[in-house]
Amino acid sequence: MSGARSAIADALAVLGVDTFALSIHDASLPADPDDDAGRGSPGSDEAARFFAFARALGFDALQLGPAGETTAGNPSPYDATAFSRATEAIAWAPLARDAEGGALLAPAALGALRAQRTEGDPGRARHDAARAAQRAALAAAHARLRAARTEPGAEGAAARALDARLAAFAEREAFWLEPYALHEALAARHGCDHRSGWPDPLDRALFEAGGAPAAAARIAELRAAHAAEIERYRLGQLLAHEQHARVRARLAAQGLRLLGDLAIGVSDRDAWAWPAAFLPGYRLGAPPSRTNPEGQPWGYPVLAPDRHPDASRARAARAFFARRVEKLFAECDGARVDHPHGLVDPWVYRDDDPDPLHAVQHGARLFGAPALADHPALAAFAIVAPEDLTPDPCTPRWADDWVVRLSPAQVDRYAVRMDALVAAARHAGRAPTDIACEVLSTLPRPLGAVLARHGLGRFRVTQKADLVDPRDGYRSENAEPADWIMIGTHDTPPIWRLVAEWSRDGSAPARAARLAARLAPDERTRAPLADALARDPGLLAQAHLAELFASRARHVLVFFTDLFGIAESYNEPGTVSDANWTLRLPPGWRREYAARLAGGRALSIPRALALALRARGPEAARAHAGLIARLEAEALAAPRALAAG
Repeated sequence: MSGARSAIADALAVLGVDTFALSIHDASLPADPDDDAGRGSPGSDEAARFFAFARALGFDALQLGPAGETTAGNPSPYDATAFSRATEAIAWAPLARDAEGGALLAPAALGALRAQRTEGDPGRARHDAARAAQRAALAAAHARLRAARTEPGAEGAAARALDARLAAFAEREAFWLEPYALHEALAARHGCDHRSGWPDPLDRALFEAGGAPAAAARIAELRAAHAAEIERYRLGQLLAHEQHARVRARLAAQGLRLLGDLAIGVSDRDAWAWPAAFLPGYRLGAPPSRTNPEGQPWGYPVLAPDRHPDASRARAARAFFARRVEKLFAECDGARVDHPHGLVDPWVYRDDDPDPLHAVQHGARLFGAPALADHPALAAFAIVAPEDLTPDPCTPRWADDWVVRLSPAQVDRYAVRMDALVAAARHAGRAPTDIACEVLSTLPRPLGAVLARHGLGRFRVTQKADLVDPRDGYRSENAEPADWIMIGTHDTPPIWRLVAEWSRDGSAPARAARLAARLAPDERTRAPLADALARDPGLLAQAHLAELFASRARHVLVFFTDLFGIAESYNEPGTVSDANWTLRLPPGWRREYAARLAGGRALSIPRALALALRARGPEAARAHAGLIARLEAEALAAPRALAAG
């Protein structure tokens, strides 16, 4: 498909697209049948084939979602740890080809992995099964390392070399590795990986101020009693980090940038390990909005304000965030910032309200509450004064225009976290354009001012476009060059589910007319295009992709369910179910995509690019007639070529 890559690259350049990214969380990746623990792994051979496939389709970036460790029973990657990597994502078969210790460890690990394998739907991630299988594999690998240390010859030398790498890694990453390893020891002792299930109050508050002598004794006891668990944890993290580095190098060689994901929340493990970094009494959530009319009580800890009266707490928060973003940009080529509102002016709610939904609906902006009777404690952190707020008593405190006036000095204070984020990116050789900010239905004035300070754009999720309001932020015609534009995200229904619903409920003609107005500048072709889109759900989905390329946004993001023609949602926000966070590509994913593509039931990138080039008008279409012809030829040939591949 070398010709396809050339045609697509040429079209993206003509259309001014700087980033063309595919979004898929690592658990959703396909796996080799003999190395499938129950969830995807970026380090597997099948993932390598998938990445090559994505590059052949024209993508130049991959966004894999948060990579941290989750807890049993909660597979949401947005509740994962801030620093460690999920050892469930280790691919053991490729390690067998690694001369630097992998060949020593992998055979034992693979044997344990295969012994633990359980049957299940290959199109679903089985998180708990994967956790059990990978823990057994890591235990077997660790046992092999310990046994090999005293062996003569090549295996003993490999074990000692691995020990040296492990010691260097433990020293380099001690800030987060040591507390996480102690958490692992306590999880082993209590049989529970969440501190709420630990009966000992000292264990639940091991790093809280005030208990230093008892805590120090407890830590020494844990290190002695659980030395094996601690070392095994360090080994798993070393292997996960080394494999990530190899994956990133492989992607770079293919011309693919890796975008990380800075989740706005942190895990309970993080709050346990660095309690001084967080604000007591409050939790982070989302206020009522167009996206979530009821609001969402996420329950995440809130980073302590940079000007907290307790200077030690402010220092701890700065250190935690700085190390987090430095690590992110050291390991990735860019980042999606999840809910950047939480970095600039978080929506917080009291944690003593027995009804979290009531609490979040009656919360406040952390820095925008100078005089709220129900949140007197927040006045100490206010950046704005009462006179900077709207005089309209009917304006809700979560509204974009709650703050009506800002001085440059106030913007400086709001920007502290985002300044640190951008500084970490620049230090790693990244540019602000490598940062994607997930701003959806709300853009409060402080956040808008901070984004403008760094030239950062927002998300434009076109499936949510208002058909009536021409100023709606989700409409593609309102996109700015710095924005990231997409049909949907991991939190929205796939376009294939929506086009079917629109056909059933009678709204397809109106949506087709809006897209035709964007894609057919010649009035003579507009009505026929609108009619064709209204009659064909597959063509309507295709037009949604073309609309992205036809906008002024220079960054295009496609979620994998949209690309592959999958109608099932990956995540239903605000719900807890066995299906959430489990959708993954099954074996035969390439042939399935080819079949759907042939039937008009998956997105065709060359066809969408040809349509976007025509959207520039008859003169542009004539100027790029050769390129359009190449794209259309590739669109016709793609199903057969993909099936053969």
